Amino acid sequence: MSESSLETDAISVIVCTHTLERWEYLRAALHSVRAQTLAPAETIVVVDGDAELECRARGEFDGVQVLRNVHDPGLSGGRQSGAERARGSILAFLDDDAVADTDWLERLAEVYADPLVLGVGGAIDPAWEQPPPRWFPAEFNWVIGCSYEGMPASAQRVRNVIGANMSMRATVLAQAGAFDSRLGRAKGAKALSGSAEETELCIRAARAHPGHYWIYEPRARVVHSVPPQRGTWRYFVRRCVVEGTAKAVLSGIAGTQDGLSSERSYVRSVLPRAVVRDLASAARGRPDGLARASAITAGLAITAAAYGRGRWALSSRSRRPAGDPGAPEQGPPAAGGDHGHTPAPAAAPASEPLTP
Repeated sequence: MSESSLETDAISVIVCTHTLERWEYLRAALHSVRAQTLAPAETIVVVDGDAELECRARGEFDGVQVLRNVHDPGLSGGRQSGAERARGSILAFLDDDAVADTDWLERLAEVYADPLVLGVGGAIDPAWEQPPPRWFPAEFNWVIGCSYEGMPASAQRVRNVIGANMSMRATVLAQAGAFDSRLGRAKGAKALSGSAEETELCIRAARAHPGHYWIYEPRARVVHSVPPQRGTWRYFVRRCVVEGTAKAVLSGIAGTQDGLSSERSYVRSVLPRAVVRDLASAARGRPDGLARASAITAGLAITAAAYGRGRWALSSRSRRPAGDPGAPEQGPPAAGGDHGHTPAPAAAPASEPLTP
């Protein structure tokens, strides 16, 4: 690693968890952190709402700081709780059901030699616990929280990183404000609970720091467990609905120009190529090709319909007069509707330096 790269005491690894049912996954995730070629300054486990899990983690994980989520229930609050206690200048977030390659932190750290980098995300490969269904298209791996076909094959600037494998300068999160819990995942949450919280934060941080950017470095790789229930058609449909609904709210918060910039390229380029490829496969006598092409078409239609319905609902809500039972109780609604949560925190002035 070059002299301009990070020192080993710069990185805090944060793993959020919420149920004892994922104990073995959590153990594997932490084992992969201990095996890193670049050791982190600290490893933090944030437990959200499971006292038994918290107690067991404190008793069994030596050298790991175990915290309780002190913010809103859910992943957004857990991440914020961990970030506030971390002492590293870089925050690296790893899902509790993901296992990092041994050079994960080293690959992430190399990119921070560029002072204009806000944060770095890496590849998330699926580890199917049962063989994936033959109809499941790799272009929809975002449904299972993984990198999808069409993402860059080498390091490249991106609009946003994916939460299962993401890192950022601690100053970026401190200056941009917390993850927006309207878009985060929470146990027992309704359909809005989704994956757009990282996207919204990345957009907000980039706007606060013009000329700075996020990087996707696929060599910083983790493997993400995919249990059998996530390979069902019902799960596929539900996640498409969740994604469309969350992107509707995201577009209200960030605007459609930024909120849908990556999606436009995906819809116009990645998906058509995939459909043509799979239809050609079907023409050569491969029935799974037709099934994948059908799944791509259906997935796009379901996601788009959920997005349209979400935008219409938010627009209707914002037009309701004061005093209407469906209107916000206090003041004007936040962009995209308040959904019972506080508005996204405002970004701090970009004049503050990002590097420590």
